[in-house]
Amino acid sequence: MNAGALRDVVRRQPWEALLVAIFVGTVVYNLVESTNYLGVDNLVNLFELSIEKAIVVVIMTFVIIAGEIDLSVASMMGLSAAVLAKLHDGDTVPFVLAILIAVGIGAVAGLIQGLCVAKLKVPSLVVTLAGLIGLRGAARVFVEDRSFGDFPGWFERIGQRGLVGPLPFGLIAFGGALVVAAVVLGRTALGRRIYVIGDNAEVGRYSGLDVDRIKIGLFVSSGTIAAFAGVLYAARLGSVRGDLATGFELDIVTMVLLGGVSIFGGAGTMFGVALAILIVLNLRNGLGLANIDANVQTGVIGTILIASVVARNAIDGLRVRWDRHALVRDDDGTTTVSTIGSAS
Repeated sequence: MNAGALRDVVRRQPWEALLVAIFVGTVVYNLVESTNYLGVDNLVNLFELSIEKAIVVVIMTFVIIAGEIDLSVASMMGLSAAVLAKLHDGDTVPFVLAILIAVGIGAVAGLIQGLCVAKLKVPSLVVTLAGLIGLRGAARVFVEDRSFGDFPGWFERIGQRGLVGPLPFGLIAFGGALVVAAVVLGRTALGRRIYVIGDNAEVGRYSGLDVDRIKIGLFVSSGTIAAFAGVLYAARLGSVRGDLATGFELDIVTMVLLGGVSIFGGAGTMFGVALAILIVLNLRNGLGLANIDANVQTGVIGTILIASVVARNAIDGLRVRWDRHALVRDDDGTTTVSTIGSAS
């Protein structure tokens, strides 16, 4: 790629270009800090320790592009794991059915929240904040202060051992979800509708889109996938407590916004989000290898969340300026720069 082509790519996709640079810098930092960084075990471990978050990030991208947000996903993960553990502890139902019930609860919770947002017109921030608190409380009610475990061996192997070589089931599921999400957002009518709704829901309604149905579907999907991720997390840990996945929503939202998805909806790509996932996971891995305290790591992620929103707004402002300065050709073939909207 020559310099001109590279400059054109950076101009058309400045945020993704910045993310690539940050990712390369993060990898270089990790290589300097640890000679074991590129080891197969470390790279698999890098994803495995946060794979449940990454899975939820995929559906959260859809929700935020649609102009909404779901802050309840981490609590939903905790509730689904708690329900699974409680049903297994009492031998109430077969274990496979317990898994289906736990995931189904996520779908029901997502449906309720989606109806509140789409039909009752309650802001998703308010609805899902209430869900964050309520679902976490329900999880604690189910398991109280106890720790539940003793899951079937096959279930724990799904979360703790490689399914294909060193690759665990969770990583394979994430890879598949990422590919499907990229195709849906970038190549299908549903993806285009989600962008339209996020940009301006009223325009979508006037265009004949069933905005309410799409939003409800997104919240049902968000709840279902979060519950599925909670079940996977329980399989990987081998035990469940009421505080399982507490605080995960911070990392999840950070990855989406860092990936260039606008907090106001209507903009963003799965490519950018995939880069953001790599950056955050590599950053956490590098900080861990450097023996940085977990609380400090959380502070760093919070700082990145704020910086990503500020930087995104700044870049959007620059792009508006670039768009306002268009190259036009005079009748004599010379090239001048004119400012759209300026006095002639």
